[in-house]
Amino acid sequence: MSSKYIALISTILLAIMMLLVIQFKSAQQYNQWQQDEEVHSTEIIYQELSVDAPIQPLPVVKEYDVAWAQLGKALFKSPLLSSDNTVSCASCHDLYNGGDDGFPVSVGIKQQIGTRNSPTVINSVLNFRQFWDGRSPNLESQTPEPIHNPMEMGTNWEEVIKKLSGQPGFVKSFNAVSSDGITADNIIKALVAFEASLISQHSPIDDFLLGNRSALTPQQQRGYDKFVSYGCVTCHQGRNIGGNLYQKVGRLDKVPTQLLDDLGRYELTQNPQDKYVFKVPSLRNVALTAPYFHNGSVDSLSDAIRIMARGQLGLDLSDEDVADIEALLQSFSGELPRSLAE
Repeated sequence: MSSKYIALISTILLAIMMLLVIQFKSAQQYNQWQQDEEVHSTEIIYQELSVDAPIQPLPVVKEYDVAWAQLGKALFKSPLLSSDNTVSCASCHDLYNGGDDGFPVSVGIKQQIGTRNSPTVINSVLNFRQFWDGRSPNLESQTPEPIHNPMEMGTNWEEVIKKLSGQPGFVKSFNAVSSDGITADNIIKALVAFEASLISQHSPIDDFLLGNRSALTPQQQRGYDKFVSYGCVTCHQGRNIGGNLYQKVGRLDKVPTQLLDDLGRYELTQNPQDKYVFKVPSLRNVALTAPYFHNGSVDSLSDAIRIMARGQLGLDLSDEDVADIEALLQSFSGELPRSLAE
């Protein structure tokens, strides 16, 4: 046998051995995990948990600046951040019911109707970009946009600072955390400190990944296997089960025409390749955040699963497949962030 064929056979055997090793590691993922601590720019300390799997557990909030976060929480709920004192951040982000507002698109000042669905703010600090089109790189740059947007809160920093300065409670709280008192930078810092603390806790999927096999029902475990093997994890993986890349709606097959009413990132970049491209949404708490997609045009989670399987993966799922995956998605919901209770 020539050396060329020997080398070819050796390469094939090596590839098979590597595949077996990967499969073995995947089978052992439930009891192999590591932890470390990472300090983020928001001055919050998270305990990071890692497993050998496409989906990663959420970090645990170990320490955060309670004074800044509580000030941010008060600002988040205050309509003083809107021009006519009718809209607050909480108007579009119900923190106790999934972190969104439950409407196809949100309503701003003067009952103006928005154009895109309000995403959840819970776990949003983990997204690689903010907004459906990814136009903001982080929460710091995202925070002023709805405040200044004429269709949302429609105001400016001068007006907001003037109104907050007339509230003794806010004056006292700002002075307690900063010698600068009420400034635009401090308003942003407080809101970000609060939003960055909004990490949901103890979801069944995380408990399962960290070793508790009984955390998922048998149906949910079937759903997990299908979620991985069918390729859903191609876009929905990592700590936020999404939120870390862009993707085109209808990547492999047709999607309902109502999902093509928005050109996505193309409106921002004018690059033809960005037509119908959006940030992949996080699936954390997805069972609580209907309706779905950028325009909130799909009410049912099972319908959303079928649309994504067909359009993104080219798959026509059976009723059993859809039911199993929907059961899994229920396990992505976690308990409320601890900062909501403090």
